[in-house]
Amino acid sequence: MAATVTVSESNGSGETVTASITNSNMGSTDAVNLVASNFPITAGGNSYEKWQRFRVSDLGGSYCIKNLRVWASAALAAYSTHKTNARESAYDGAQTYGTPSASDRSATYDYTQTMPIVQPTLPNLGIGGSLAGEITTAVPTFSDYLLQQIQTTASAVVGKTITMNYQYDEIA
Repeated sequence: MAATVTVSESNGSGETVTASITNSNMGSTDAVNLVASNFPITAGGNSYEKWQRFRVSDLGGSYCIKNLRVWASAALAAYSTHKTNARESAYDGAQTYGTPSASDRSATYDYTQTMPIVQPTLPNLGIGGSLAGEITTAVPTFSDYLLQQIQTTASAVVGKTITMNYQYDEIA
């Protein structure tokens, strides 16, 4: 039997966690599973941050979940940058949840990297503050937070769609 792994998202000032999200749409409000066209990002502004995590609710007889990787299917259009804390080296460890904001807090929460657009060779999201971390017991449990934000310039154009990819290794 396979492990049960989903992507969760945290929202609000009191951290409401939604265990199995249906999309990672970014927009001008702090909401899970949002419809981006209802909350467009103003040119020259930023999306609200996304605070997401891998959630393991059942190991399904496997020994562990490890080697978390995230990437986008394509780069954003010119004049926009997709920032993240996901990185294969110089990982800054686990972040403590902060109420999502449209401000640029990339220095505070270290999401200074551009979202990779090809599958990373190595893990780029940690478990327990380490890229070598593993989830072996105590389910349900979570990975470190994946932080994301779209940052635009005044010349940005509405309408770019990309697909987020999430991958992990399940060791039997």
